[in-house]
Amino acid sequence: MAHQDAGKKFEESGLVPDILDSPPGEALKVSYPSGVAPEFGNELTPRQVKDQPTVTWNAKDGELYTLHMSDPDAPNRQNPEVGPINHWLVVNIPGGNIQAGQTITEYRGSRPRQNSGLHRYAFMVFRQTGSITVDNPDLAENRRKFPIRDFAKQHNLGQPIAGNFYVAQFDDYVASVI
Repeated sequence: MAHQDAGKKFEESGLVPDILDSPPGEALKVSYPSGVAPEFGNELTPRQVKDQPTVTWNAKDGELYTLHMSDPDAPNRQNPEVGPINHWLVVNIPGGNIQAGQTITEYRGSRPRQNSGLHRYAFMVFRQTGSITVDNPDLAENRRKFPIRDFAKQHNLGQPIAGNFYVAQFDDYVASVI
């Protein structure tokens, strides 16, 4: 998907300006083991996205990247007082090798509360200017109120170079894990 299309989808969804100042520059490819994939706002179920996906982008050898997944709509989009929720954060990813990066927050699939409506789940990749140190040990446990905008500024990440997102709402899988 071309830059204009990806950016337009992030703006139409409200992710710009809700969590980002500017949209990502290109489409991020995300593939779940269940066979589904985010396509800029399609609806997926929590059961379909429970396992960590494969994520690819136009990564360059010798570059470092940060990958983040966020739910800005907690507990719901009308009252996001505990959002954004940090669903996944990996820094210092060499090239596109996520497994070789430093996982700060382990992947957690969608878990929207019952009757909370549709939640947006955004994936973003940032190009780093060099190796970064994350000195906040609470990030692994406290996933609430994690503004990626502030994290990006703190670590000089700029705007995301690639992104994608889907929406999800409560299903019976969520009841089994919360």
